[in-house]
Amino acid sequence: MSRTRTALLAAMALVAGATGTAFAVDPGGAGIAAVPCTVDYKIQNEWSTGFTAAVTVTNNSAAKSSWSLKWSYAGNQKVTSGWNAKLSQSGAAVTAANESYNAQLATGGSVSFGFQGSYSGSNAIPATFTLDGVTCNVDDGGPGGPTDPPDPGGPANRVNNPYEGAKVYVNPEWSAKAAAEPGGSRVANQPTGVWLDRTAAINGAGGKMGLRAHLDEALSQKGSGELVVQLVIYNLPGRDCSALASNGEIGPTEIDRYKTEYIDPIKAILADAKYSSLRIVTTVEIDSLPNLVTNTGSRPTAVPQCDVMKANGNYVKGVGYALNKLGDVPNVYNYVDAGHHGWIGWDDNFGPTATIMKEAATAEGATVNDVHGFITNTANYSALKENNFTINDTVAGKSVRESKWVDWNRYVDELSYAQAFRNQLVSTGFNSNIGMLIDTSRNGWGGTARPTGPGATTSVDTYVDGGRYDRRLNGGNWCNQSGAGLGERPQAAPAAGIDAYVWMKPPGESDGASKAIPNDEGKGFDRMCDPTYTGNPRNNNNMSGALADAPLSGHWFSAQFRQLMQNAYPPLS
Repeated sequence: MSRTRTALLAAMALVAGATGTAFAVDPGGAGIAAVPCTVDYKIQNEWSTGFTAAVTVTNNSAAKSSWSLKWSYAGNQKVTSGWNAKLSQSGAAVTAANESYNAQLATGGSVSFGFQGSYSGSNAIPATFTLDGVTCNVDDGGPGGPTDPPDPGGPANRVNNPYEGAKVYVNPEWSAKAAAEPGGSRVANQPTGVWLDRTAAINGAGGKMGLRAHLDEALSQKGSGELVVQLVIYNLPGRDCSALASNGEIGPTEIDRYKTEYIDPIKAILADAKYSSLRIVTTVEIDSLPNLVTNTGSRPTAVPQCDVMKANGNYVKGVGYALNKLGDVPNVYNYVDAGHHGWIGWDDNFGPTATIMKEAATAEGATVNDVHGFITNTANYSALKENNFTINDTVAGKSVRESKWVDWNRYVDELSYAQAFRNQLVSTGFNSNIGMLIDTSRNGWGGTARPTGPGATTSVDTYVDGGRYDRRLNGGNWCNQSGAGLGERPQAAPAAGIDAYVWMKPPGESDGASKAIPNDEGKGFDRMCDPTYTGNPRNNNNMSGALADAPLSGHWFSAQFRQLMQNAYPPLS
């Protein structure tokens, strides 16, 4: 649902237990002990014949391996559909039981679910809730009460730029790998994104921390100030149809799996009141939506798999569903991936990509209000700012746009693209206060190969090639690029319209394997990661420029990390 559609109810009455007492006195005399459970039942949206509701249950008794919440309606309300719980109804009595992925309910833990219902006449709030047969208190919605779980606050509590005035979460797993490299301690304290690139990553795969573990660690890092946690939501059906290195685990037609096995469990965790004080930034589904524009139909860059995803609509549906569900959580800030200038910067890509972003942001119950902003250059290498030439320069009678490198693109760097694309998105119907993120994790292009001034004016090509910071063979090259360096360090509000420079792609994590490696992670072999590959129409048939001996995408690539530090710009001290 849109974050603007949430309407919180007025105070609810406390329900006393069978003995007539609502609280137990703490024997230590320090305060009031928690009641066995608390239920927060909110009507999110209501119309003449129906409503949607969100329910959060907090367990203050012994940990549970399964749970069942029951209540009865005083009117004729009927539950018609639900999410994050198995809902059934007999007459006025409703039962909500756990799904397999949210069965564990720790002491002090919370679980959230929602549903849509129908009614006529009145839509009174249920008076009593029982959790596994024990009567719960009803959260009164007011501040300071001893039975109130942390209230995540209404949509108005979202700040305009979540990065301003906040620290950003440092992933201890990435930090440890960085610190173990020679000289790595110089950057090991930088914040990076946490990639949820398969369903198993939610609970922790291969011995790695799961989502709750990261959020718990974030709470410990937060202290008394504000803290941003950066998550990459990345598991669409038929994911990234033009790149086999990251084509994912969910099949092209399996949109229901994406919803119920991936997005719903993530939403349930993020909605836990325990994490309501965190500012959670989600980067929603990198790469896939722009493929529907650039790699379909009769274009020479077309890929059959992308035609399939355009036809079945599951990229649009999946992104819409993710924005809708995650946008329901008041402390979540959704940023949608918007490609990069070397992909979308041409006239025939620029406007149509903004249009398909709007289509996705208004699909599956989402609205543009569920989008806080967009991110560019995620896991890519496009230079932040080219200082030695501009798109308006003319050399030897030719425009910079006519150079082989620029190739008629409207933009020469990521900052100018991000600012212009933001304006395009607003004109397409997104809110005027959206902000942009730029991933600068690997676009520094420093070291000895970094030009110190413009190239020779012999021709437009010598001028551009001699002066450009981005030393790739082609702007379409994306896999483990040779010569790349760390870019600008993460920082808030660095330029007009830009919410932050971020390291959403953790430096040192591979883009893809340089040869086929059997795995159970849904990661194929893409020739663009093979240093011997001579290219395709998507990189103008150039060599791939990829480093050799690369592991699977997301796995630690020591040689790459050392190169990134060596070529960092600004340089590392």
